[in-house]
Amino acid sequence: MADQVLTMPGTVATAERSGEVALRTIHLSKHYGQHLAVNDLSLEVRRGEIFGFLGPNGAGKTTTIRMALGLIAPTMGRVEILNQDVVSQRAHILPRVGALIETPALYLYLSGRNNLRAVGSALGGVPEARIDALLEMVGLASRQKDRVKIYSLGMKQRLGVAMALLQDPEVLILDEPANGLDPAGIVEMRDLMHNLSASGKTVFISSHLLTEVQQICTRVAIIHLGKLITESTVADLTRGQGDFRVTLDQTQAQPALTLVKAQAWGAGARIDCEDALITRAPENSGRALNLFLSQAGFVPETLEHSRQDLEEVFLTLTHSGSGGSK
Repeated sequence: MADQVLTMPGTVATAERSGEVALRTIHLSKHYGQHLAVNDLSLEVRRGEIFGFLGPNGAGKTTTIRMALGLIAPTMGRVEILNQDVVSQRAHILPRVGALIETPALYLYLSGRNNLRAVGSALGGVPEARIDALLEMVGLASRQKDRVKIYSLGMKQRLGVAMALLQDPEVLILDEPANGLDPAGIVEMRDLMHNLSASGKTVFISSHLLTEVQQICTRVAIIHLGKLITESTVADLTRGQGDFRVTLDQTQAQPALTLVKAQAWGAGARIDCEDALITRAPENSGRALNLFLSQAGFVPETLEHSRQDLEEVFLTLTHSGSGGSK
């Protein structure tokens, strides 16, 4: 994918809009009979950020997204996009929103380019130059003449993202955008999301690829059984609970662990999967820990605050064995 970012007149840089709210849910709820799919959900997505929306299967993510796009009506509460109510101002606000919900709806017997032309025509017409640039952006320029029926799942996902970008939306809502992508495609999608955010666009992503979410999102919301568990920065969620991660010479890790576990402050120390020592520190001080180990003959190669994977945090908060996504 190209590194360029497509913008049209009127695009405002992220720095100018970072304090604004692009998408807001206010006491949002949705009942299906006796089933409460979304339960009093209130969250805010800021202009220009990449925001992750996470939850196990059945958590209410797709239902929330469908309400945000005006596809289904909330039972209670409301959704505002760019400070306008989605229900009452739907015709005015939705042209400023691009979306990819689950598997994109594609014309399998048309080429990739002609799919974009068809959707563009339904939207009132899109210049060929815009289609050229979008095909380049999502890495499909060399396959634009091929029928979509022979595209891989990942290629179809990228074409779906291109469709969502046809009108140069200010807000992009993506449900599992990396679905079916190989590792190289995931990296390309990550770069695209960063470039879009840098251009001032707001990117709202629902995904089960938590490692990827950790790398691209600034803030996330985690929901479970339709209810918001937390809305926080990724940095705050993954910050360790006072632990330090120490790398040592490979032969020293186990002896150092034995020594540290003999200390009152180090009773919970352990060795992680990369043979690094994870431990608290005397006086909660990294400097004191470094001094203690060095004086004992275990000179650290590196010493830093330990961080948790977002997946670990997610599983702890949702008490779930699955990182699914609906």
